[in-house]
Amino acid sequence: MADADASGTSPGKAVLETLLRQSAPCVILIDELVAYVRQFEDGKALTGGTFDSNLSFVQALTEALKAVPTAVLLASLPESVKEAGSQRGEKALASLSHYFGRIQALWKPVATEEAFEIVRRRLFANINDKLAMESVCRSFADYYIENHDDFPQETQDSKYLERLTRAYPIHPEVFDRLYEDWSTLDNFQRTRGVLKLMAKVIHRLWKDGNNDPLIMPGSFPLMDADTLNEVLYYLPQGWTPVIERDVDGERSETWEIENQDTRFGSVQACRRVARAIFLGSAPSTSNQGVRGLELERVILGVAQPGQQPNLFKDALRRLGDRLHYLNHANNRFWLDTRPNLRREMEERKRRFQDKEDVFPTVRDRVQRSFASGVFGGIHVFTGSGDVPDDWALHLVVLPPDAAFSKSGQSLAIDRATEILKKRGDQPRFKQNRLIFLAADYDSVGRLKDHVRSFLAWRSIVADYKDNRIVLDNLMAKQASASLEQAEETLRRMIRETYKWLLAPMQEARPGKGLSELRWEHFQVNPGAQNWSQEIERVLKENELLISEWAPIHLAKVLKDWFWKDGVKETNALNVWQQSCQQLYLPRLKDDRVFHHTLAVGAESRDFFALAQGKEDGRYVGFVYGQRTVPILDTALLLIEPATATAYQEALRAAEEASRTKTVNGGGGAATTTSPASNDASRVEESATRGYSTGGATAEQAVKKQFYGSIDLDPFQAKKQFADLVDEVVQQFTMRTGVKVRIAIEIQAEAASDGFDDGLQRAVKENCNVLKFKNAEFEE
Repeated sequence: MADADASGTSPGKAVLETLLRQSAPCVILIDELVAYVRQFEDGKALTGGTFDSNLSFVQALTEALKAVPTAVLLASLPESVKEAGSQRGEKALASLSHYFGRIQALWKPVATEEAFEIVRRRLFANINDKLAMESVCRSFADYYIENHDDFPQETQDSKYLERLTRAYPIHPEVFDRLYEDWSTLDNFQRTRGVLKLMAKVIHRLWKDGNNDPLIMPGSFPLMDADTLNEVLYYLPQGWTPVIERDVDGERSETWEIENQDTRFGSVQACRRVARAIFLGSAPSTSNQGVRGLELERVILGVAQPGQQPNLFKDALRRLGDRLHYLNHANNRFWLDTRPNLRREMEERKRRFQDKEDVFPTVRDRVQRSFASGVFGGIHVFTGSGDVPDDWALHLVVLPPDAAFSKSGQSLAIDRATEILKKRGDQPRFKQNRLIFLAADYDSVGRLKDHVRSFLAWRSIVADYKDNRIVLDNLMAKQASASLEQAEETLRRMIRETYKWLLAPMQEARPGKGLSELRWEHFQVNPGAQNWSQEIERVLKENELLISEWAPIHLAKVLKDWFWKDGVKETNALNVWQQSCQQLYLPRLKDDRVFHHTLAVGAESRDFFALAQGKEDGRYVGFVYGQRTVPILDTALLLIEPATATAYQEALRAAEEASRTKTVNGGGGAATTTSPASNDASRVEESATRGYSTGGATAEQAVKKQFYGSIDLDPFQAKKQFADLVDEVVQQFTMRTGVKVRIAIEIQAEAASDGFDDGLQRAVKENCNVLKFKNAEFEE
């Protein structure tokens, strides 16, 4: 052996075998063997021999050990080529691995449970107060059992108390994360790496006077430079801004949140949660199928006995809204060096403006929310000139910048008054046909923020589908889920914001004039399933809209406003039209309600009589106390009951007189004069004539069709067509049984250049949407 050592050569298997047998049983320990062998350069002979002679020595030694059962060689080789160093190191590692591989017996590395005590013995002195240790571990174990729904299932096992005791004063979750997650990093050594990191952590906590019962993942002082540098040494580039902005440090979001909310700041809830997530997710990569920590394991790393787990859950939700690098999906949370989609969404939100983007989106969503109902038209964010002034009931939805507030000046009232008074530049006559829906002033800001969030998520998903941005599968799913959530939130927020119904009212008493215009406001239930039905319910319950009208109420209106100053009959159509115009009169759902009231009231003698006209002092088609189907036109009259009774009695008296005269005088028509009055004379005369005037009218030619054509100015067509509808078309549509058909013909001729492709495409698309029967361009 001495000669071989002096010459720098291998002594051979036989010599080594003899030596081992003389010394057996024995153990040979060799550490850093590759580092030693790689020192020998090729072609150079040193005191320790050459590169090849050292490899020959190892080969001979392993063969000799094989022949001596009671001799053991324990050698450590690098786990990866990266740790072997130079090319000679890689060559040495490959050769040595081959030699050892022929006879080696692999030993299982130190288990996590064994590492607990190894690390504790090397970092802490003996624990003298055993009772205190057992008390702390017992309180944690009881705390986990008491809140079993908030922690992993493993904490409910009695063995977890044993784990707490063996790891004390370090929480077992710290070792789990370091040995299971961090040990997967190439340059993180299971025992040495844990010792180095925990030594720095313990030193800073001791220096700061930390009094936590256990060192937990949420306790890691990542704001400490030494601890931070040790952590970053094992991680790839890019983690420094993540920690400084989202995890720990005076400029981090977690510190800012805790400073604003003492509920979180009192227990450092945000920082502890962020540290626990960092410790459990930083070693992972985007290539992993499952990333991050489950919610229960995050809470396990931060919550201590006496604290409410829900406090940390609230902190985690707050972090999810604020942090730029925090991701979550499927109840798992992780940090990444890439900003999360929320940051991208927040940046995109700034692009969208109120007038150009937000308000059109709200208008579209509001229009979708309405179903067919009592309204003849629903006008969303429409100017006064585009709200028709007709007999139909209209709901006008005001834009968000005209919101309603019960306290202070309300822009909604100003905008609604403007639409109520004017139709464009012209005065509005049918004011009692408008109801307004306005946004709540206090909710408009939140609504606009939700709209921007929805638009931002929609743009992200659209860009991903069009390959304008690159997202991994998990982020793509998250973007789609966030879009769906934003859309549902927007739908709910619109209902919560647009909750005020505004109705114009005026009070009037006969002989005392009209009061000033006032606005009544009523709240709509945002949770109702059908928005249109809910609005209709609120209108009916508060008598802002009448769908069934008792004849007695019509009779009172007639007495107060129409049968006065000696007038005993009034035009029924005028009564209906006045109810559409005057704000002090009842607001009927439509003319069918009025028509039904006329029919029901005509059956009684308590309210009014009906007549289809009056000629020469007589009522044509007089009906009083009888069932009838009235025709609501310009000829229909509503007659005051006393006058109707007197007229009916005169008719009856005239019939009796005529019958008596016929019996006594032998027939024939005659005119008699009653001493009662000239009116009675005319009544009797009408009776004996047998309504000959009506028959004469029937002999005139009856016109049943109307045709009309007009040329419109293309620059004023919108206004001219509205006037045409109001002044001509409505004359027909107001009549029962009249069918109206309107056809529009558009002709456009271009100059010599013709119509470009863009214009043709736009016109054809618009014609398809408007359902034109024919729409073609010709040469």
